Amino acid sequence: MSTASKSSSPIVIVLASGRGERFTAAGGIGHKLQAPLAGSTVLAHTLAAVRASGLPWHLEDVGHPGMGDSIAAAVRATANAGGWLILPADLPLVQPATLQAVARVLAGPAQAAQPHYRGGRGHPVGFAANCGPQLAALSGNQGAAPILRALRDAQQVVEVEVDDVGIVTDIDTPEELARAEALMLERLSRA
Repeated sequence: MSTASKSSSPIVIVLASGRGERFTAAGGIGHKLQAPLAGSTVLAHTLAAVRASGLPWHLEDVGHPGMGDSIAAAVRATANAGGWLILPADLPLVQPATLQAVARVLAGPAQAAQPHYRGGRGHPVGFAANCGPQLAALSGNQGAAPILRALRDAQQVVEVEVDDVGIVTDIDTPEELARAEALMLERLSRA
């Protein structure tokens, strides 16, 4: 399920602990991560991209009260990592090259890296290894946003421009699922 081990490279943390309540509230059936998407599921597509990146990864799918709790648990479970790329599991269009680009930035002096697509910030957000204690102490629903804000204020975040709509294409409603399906089919037709 996971290829996380002692490593100097960053580990991709795939966050799959959420209950997907916005999806069902918007009329979706079942859990959004198990929703059908281009012949597979949302989660399967996300994991396929992570595997294709060649980076070590950890799936955090145990129920937690909030995103901060999920991130903290995953960081504690992968404490020997050379950093972390935080990737919500509902981003099935993210490209392996984007994961690699964010990881490469963390090999330098940057404390954090965030991909941008046409002016929009997205995921995965990368954090250097020395951010581990802060990440492991997170709790609540905010996730790592307060840590990222503080690092951005200290000018320690590298913005990574990518040509990857997948970093901003999350699935929270049936309409977003349909949009992701259209984008994926378009991508497959060009391949």
